[in-house]
Amino acid sequence: MITGEIKNKVDKIWENIWAGGLTNPLSVIEQITYLMFIRALDEQEIKNIKNKTILGGNVELIFPESEIGQAMRWSNFKFRNADEIYNLVSNYIFPAIKAMKHGRLPDFDDTGKLIPVPDNEDETDGFDYFAKHMSTATFIIPTAMVLEQIITGLDDLYTHDIESLDMQGDLYEYMLSKLSTAGTNGQFRTPKHIRELMVNLLKPTPKDTICDPACGTAGFLISAAEYVRNNHTAEMTRDDWKHYESMMFNGFDTDTTMLRLSAMNLMLHSIKYPNVAYKDSLSKENTIHDAYTMCLANPPFKGTLNEASINPDLRTVTNKSKKTELLFLALFLRILKKGGTCACIVPDGVLFGSSKAHQALRKEIIENHQLRAIISMPSGVFKPYAGVSTAIMIFTKTGAGGTDNVWFYDMKADGFSLDDKRQPVDVNDIPDIIDRFSNLDNEETRKRTEQSFFVSKQEIVDNEYDLSINKYKEIEYIPVEYPPTSEILANIKALNEQIMVDTAELERLLNE
Repeated sequence: MITGEIKNKVDKIWENIWAGGLTNPLSVIEQITYLMFIRALDEQEIKNIKNKTILGGNVELIFPESEIGQAMRWSNFKFRNADEIYNLVSNYIFPAIKAMKHGRLPDFDDTGKLIPVPDNEDETDGFDYFAKHMSTATFIIPTAMVLEQIITGLDDLYTHDIESLDMQGDLYEYMLSKLSTAGTNGQFRTPKHIRELMVNLLKPTPKDTICDPACGTAGFLISAAEYVRNNHTAEMTRDDWKHYESMMFNGFDTDTTMLRLSAMNLMLHSIKYPNVAYKDSLSKENTIHDAYTMCLANPPFKGTLNEASINPDLRTVTNKSKKTELLFLALFLRILKKGGTCACIVPDGVLFGSSKAHQALRKEIIENHQLRAIISMPSGVFKPYAGVSTAIMIFTKTGAGGTDNVWFYDMKADGFSLDDKRQPVDVNDIPDIIDRFSNLDNEETRKRTEQSFFVSKQEIVDNEYDLSINKYKEIEYIPVEYPPTSEILANIKALNEQIMVDTAELERLLNE
């Protein structure tokens, strides 16, 4: 966990960038990401050189052995003057990263022209995963002075404060938390404690294959990875770790900037070769079926899509609707394997919308699969950038029904104030949610007046598949007994007489 001192140092780096004229938070973190990657390459090169020296053998180095190749290393250029650093990063290092192959950076000839890495190699490297998302990247740090300040600030963080890979991940998470939005079309970043709640409810194992088809900065994949490492490390085999580093985590997004941020985020969490790629998940080009054991997602809530681009099998489930929140639910059902489970965030309208599309989708999940839980969240969860009321929906793909009783929980607090400031508070329902969901047998006798309870499938069907918790929750009215009217009037009269006495006393004091 990073400290307040580290956060202050990060904030200082941001202030320097903003003062230099780069004020878009998304652009700021993207530029910092490039520099973090440049430093990570040099850290790996130091390890490669040590291995080559101690172990001998054929250890492939990342940086060319030429003068310019060695000048591109963080440990060599960070002591140069600002103008030299700016020239190296903008004209050599940045283009080199975009042309990285097989874990190697290309060299440059005497005229400054890039010499491509040969294509006659089959091996790949974890760093290639980030580099492949750099094809459309642009270097936009405005001045040499600002670049020097960022490099000095990052070097100080890594040298004195960031000791482990976990801390690097926490540092990056803190920077990502500064993003107010994660793109357009209704996307926004899911708070970490909400992601961790959903992961704790599904409890992923090293055998799972997890997908977020609207992954943004890969937050859900990171939370799932941390859960697996924290709960299953001791039992994981070499094959499990190989799966963890590669195909366990899958994500798609249509925003190339988000993919670059997710690449860095995953790399800092020891996930070297994830399947995170540019893909319009709802389009005809996405033909993935029955591929994953788990879906974790907070898909876009608003907007409709071009009808011609939508995969027709999704519209079949949603009664030809073009609403993204419905289409993504249909997508989860399609891409999950039988027996696979999904935890996703949906706007409240999905739960009680009366359109044919809304009812058709709810009916599909309830009748043909197993709807397990609806957790209603307070509207302040996504403040300050969205006040929409949402819920967590949990279901398992069966293809043969299985919904019997659906568990409802009315979350009233998530450990933070529900205003725009979102300050930590003592009241938090999340531990209770996890505990109750893990012990559903104890929930069977709960009354509708309590915070959680079961509702039978038949009752939901009778209510046209309405999944709003307010449809089923009962409010317990406690009668209030008031004193007789004559007593109330007597009290008012006594108060008035006291006011007159106090007023007279005040006047006397003022006239003395």
